[in-house]
Amino acid sequence: MPPTTSEASLKLHEIPVVARSERQRHALTRALEAFFVRHRDRLAWLHLGMFVLFLALLFGPLFLPSPAENAGPLDHPTTFANYLLWGLWFPLVFLSVIFTGRSWCGLLCPMGAASEWANRRGLQRPIPAWVRWEGTPILSFLLITILGQTLGVRDHPEAVAEVFGGTLLAAIVLGFLYGRNKRAWCRHMCPIGLLLGVFSRLGAVQFWPKRKRPGGDAYTERGLCPTLIDINRKEESRHCIECFRCVHPQSKGGLMLRLRRPGREVEAIRDHNPNAAEVWFLFLGTGAALGGFLWLVLPAYNRLRQAVGEWFIEHGHYWIGEAGPAWLMSVHPDRREVFNWLDFMMIVGFMLACTLLLTLLLSLTTGLSAWLAGRSGADLDLRRRFIELGYAYAPVAMVSLVIGLGGELFEALRLVDPGGLSIGYAKGVLFVLSLLWSIQLGNRILQRQGVAGPRRWLPLLPSTAGSLAVGLAWWPAIFGL
Repeated sequence: MPPTTSEASLKLHEIPVVARSERQRHALTRALEAFFVRHRDRLAWLHLGMFVLFLALLFGPLFLPSPAENAGPLDHPTTFANYLLWGLWFPLVFLSVIFTGRSWCGLLCPMGAASEWANRRGLQRPIPAWVRWEGTPILSFLLITILGQTLGVRDHPEAVAEVFGGTLLAAIVLGFLYGRNKRAWCRHMCPIGLLLGVFSRLGAVQFWPKRKRPGGDAYTERGLCPTLIDINRKEESRHCIECFRCVHPQSKGGLMLRLRRPGREVEAIRDHNPNAAEVWFLFLGTGAALGGFLWLVLPAYNRLRQAVGEWFIEHGHYWIGEAGPAWLMSVHPDRREVFNWLDFMMIVGFMLACTLLLTLLLSLTTGLSAWLAGRSGADLDLRRRFIELGYAYAPVAMVSLVIGLGGELFEALRLVDPGGLSIGYAKGVLFVLSLLWSIQLGNRILQRQGVAGPRRWLPLLPSTAGSLAVGLAWWPAIFGL
């Protein structure tokens, strides 16, 4: 049936609105391009300033007296530095990828800049296979996350200096050894690089080739990209650190900045080089963050610790009660915190158990969704459906990290609500929004797989149940119960 006069008139009125919106977005992206291209030679000074600030935050508190136990962020330089790291930087750098992608990595991060600086003056050897292995950043994240817990990185400036200072040293050494004018650290080994990379797929910022070459996303140690992207074949956002070196507005080649609806890359993930390692990282990273929080608050953990300790003592293994080395665990008698080997083993074991259990749970729910999708008419094989549907957990995983490891961001709400009830509600609302976004992404992925609308609810059920299970596990972090 042809459209009525009123319908045709409405569509004619919509065309100028859409065109005007597109023109405005195009003008904005071109203005942003021009600004960053004009000032990219000055980024070295910004990197230097961030490097000095980073060193001050890491090592300055080591030379100051310890703050009082009830000191707030504005009462002592050490607590202020701690709040900047855990209350602002850590959670906000994750949330920022929704709006600006991995801009932190290319514009502000002192570790990546220091690694590249060392690379220009270093040995520039070929990047070895063990560095390029896709599991390397996963192990790096797990190692730093667990070590941070055993050292008490939230409470002790010595732990902050060791964890972050050691990471900075590792970035410099790796840059000195491997690559040629590249950031092998940012691409392969940064503990949060893969996190930011996966979540940048949700972001509103994209750099896209002006002249796209066929063949799919490719890795190359040639060219000008510091994170080893073959820019003419670029299809994914996760490795792009937005340094603007490949952007030349007057040139016919290179990349151009594009703005897009958040989540669009995940919705069409099959067109953007989906990767199994990213999916496993979403599962493993969420479990590690959960374990790092729950051991602090669950009474069951303390009961288990007591039982394990008694077994060792009864069998004559008294070394279990001895304090370990200060570089491996928290040993601060002046602050009334001394971990022994029992604490170390229990924390590590508990976090690894949570990591494996949650990974198993999310693997089962995602696998069931992928199987049901196939029964409902989806294309591809089971493995590729599993990988695509695994990306739907990205919003839930990101919010889990923000709530669990960056919970101090919400403490500012105590200024207006001393009881802290609003903190629980704020966290709860944030998690519900992430859950709804994950469901929406799963629905779009199933649509792209060819599952008809009336049949999508069935394969969506297992993945939704997995997200709800994550929310239930985070209940103590959200509402403090």
